[in-house]
Amino acid sequence: MEKVNQTSSVSEFILLGLSSRPEDQKPLFTLFLTMYLVTIIGNLLIILAIHSDSQLQTPMYFFLSFLSFTDICITTTVVPRMLVNFLSEKTISYAGCLTQMYFIYALGNTNSCLLVVMAFDRYVAICDPFHYVTTMNHHRCVLLVAFSCSFSHLHSLLHTLLLNRLNFCDSSIIHHFLCDINPLLKLSCSSTFVNEIVIMSEGSVVLVTPFLCITFSYIRIFITVLKIPSAAGKRKAFSTCGSHLTVVTLFYGSIFYVYLQPLSTYTARDHIATLAYTVLSSMLNPFIYSLRNKDMERGMRKLMARRKS
Repeated sequence: MEKVNQTSSVSEFILLGLSSRPEDQKPLFTLFLTMYLVTIIGNLLIILAIHSDSQLQTPMYFFLSFLSFTDICITTTVVPRMLVNFLSEKTISYAGCLTQMYFIYALGNTNSCLLVVMAFDRYVAICDPFHYVTTMNHHRCVLLVAFSCSFSHLHSLLHTLLLNRLNFCDSSIIHHFLCDINPLLKLSCSSTFVNEIVIMSEGSVVLVTPFLCITFSYIRIFITVLKIPSAAGKRKAFSTCGSHLTVVTLFYGSIFYVYLQPLSTYTARDHIATLAYTVLSSMLNPFIYSLRNKDMERGMRKLMARRKS
């Protein structure tokens, strides 16, 4: 009971958001409402196009549909709270703050794992095409998605429980637009040594290992493609990877910038990078995959034609 009383010394936090100027709130509300609607509609169209087109019933698009679903979820975890804060009080309850952080990390790491799985899918398709059907069978695809979700939620639960053991008895002002672990640790009036050790060890492994797996997959893909004699064959092989590489660069570039740094160096400049992997990448993914992928373009056209008819 004593533990509960300690951690509940702060019952709510104040999210300062992107700007404290009153004249900025309505323009920011309009901007992020538009981005949110574009994200939801774009990713829903990707999911509907994949599930309504028999030619897109392949492992690659199976994983893409789950990536779009997690993009919808992570954006919904972040943006509606921002919209409320733009037009009303900027407070969030202690439980609400930890809940938001939990889902941001769970869904963000699910995205990370799905990007690894998609890289593995491209690796098998290009480097071992004769065994692709047996290697990437439906049962294995479901298991890969299930592992991506369960592992990510366990990782997020670890950091949420470690944060919940801290005391917050001084300032309750979070210099951020969401409940992120680094600004929350700065507010704690108890020792954050264990949290920082876990972030820099387990957290770094969870961030870097998927990226290294993707890098290894694409090195092998690149070596294999270089052995293809025809230029047309090389272009076709690379065209199936271009969209995925673009998403990986945007996602991991922003995440590494935010989290692979000491807590003491975390500043408000990291807000832009946080926006990039929580909001911007989720909004851009449908455009990246539909505009740079002929199969998705065809699937989207079929979906639109079916809706019109």
